[in-house]
Amino acid sequence: MPVVSVAQVTSSAEGGGMSLVATGDWSVSGLGKVDSQLSAIKYDDAKSVSFDTSGVSAFDTGGAWLVERVRRRAEELGIPFTHIDGSDTRNELVDVVRTYEPAGHLPPRKAEFGPIYGTLNSIGLFMAGLWKDFLAGCNVIGAAIRGPQLKAVQRRGIRLTSIVHHVDHMCLRAFPVIAVMSMLIGAVIAQQGALQLKYFGEELLTVNLVGILHLREIGVLLTAVMVSGRTGSAITAEIGTMKMRDEIDALRVIGLNPIAVLILPRLVAIIIAVPILALLADLTGLFGAMIVSWFYIDIPPGQFITVLNSAIDLSTVFAGLIKAPFMALAIGLIAAIEGLKVSGSAESLGLHTTNAVVRSIFAVILIDGLFAIFYGAIDY
Repeated sequence: MPVVSVAQVTSSAEGGGMSLVATGDWSVSGLGKVDSQLSAIKYDDAKSVSFDTSGVSAFDTGGAWLVERVRRRAEELGIPFTHIDGSDTRNELVDVVRTYEPAGHLPPRKAEFGPIYGTLNSIGLFMAGLWKDFLAGCNVIGAAIRGPQLKAVQRRGIRLTSIVHHVDHMCLRAFPVIAVMSMLIGAVIAQQGALQLKYFGEELLTVNLVGILHLREIGVLLTAVMVSGRTGSAITAEIGTMKMRDEIDALRVIGLNPIAVLILPRLVAIIIAVPILALLADLTGLFGAMIVSWFYIDIPPGQFITVLNSAIDLSTVFAGLIKAPFMALAIGLIAAIEGLKVSGSAESLGLHTTNAVVRSIFAVILIDGLFAIFYGAIDY
């Protein structure tokens, strides 16, 4: 067959074999015309294809990709392919593109599972993710404990200034919204309790209901949920933003432990803040219930306090407050772990911030349920 010469690609066929000879500029800037020429070449009658790029004046990954595309086309047709080039650098570049370029023009399709297998697969992936999160939490706790010990040798220890700063943001600035929320919840519980108990002529038991329910369960639980949404999301967003900006890697480069510097002060601060907020939520919740009881069922504040004093004791107060540090630790760990998972995109930051809030609330409710079972088992 006669030799066909087209600009930067020359094709010829001898004895059933096709030979392609490349010349000119095969860099990204000059491949527009070459691409159309390669697409027009037909390989149907060829028994073999050889591609000689020895004569090109410039060659980069764009040219290597075109060579790889011809090789794939030949393999699809079952035709042996040979690349010829005297430059080791060009050969290595073609090999690299061949290794890392995904096969085909479309991304590989995900395996399609049946409903049963797909469900089991999802459960397995979820459990594997929980195990990884557990190991990450252990790593955070260990690094948080070990970090101050290493710094204490250098006489720096825990940074109290950072802890006080975070306590200010997590506790003092969160008090108004916690107080309003708790007062409204206490008022609603008192109103609904009185509405149901008046059918039995026992409106006074509303005080017992509010006192025990709010101090043992509602106060600390709603406080932890609010902290999860307000503080947990903030921790994830702050650490995730630092991860995106490579600030955490910069801390490692200068020899600092990022967990001890960034996460430990936040963990200590949230463990301090949540019990204080829970106690304040208890007080404001009882205040809201007292106001409603006064105007709704004619129980004056003095009588409310007297009945409340006989209905509760310190064990009732501490039954709720004991849960607060555990809930705070769970919120801080989950928020920190999700923050460290953030990659370099705003979408990733939003996703992990949402995950931190949802998982923190789930953990808080789970801890509350476990404590309720434990209290019932020990009759507390």
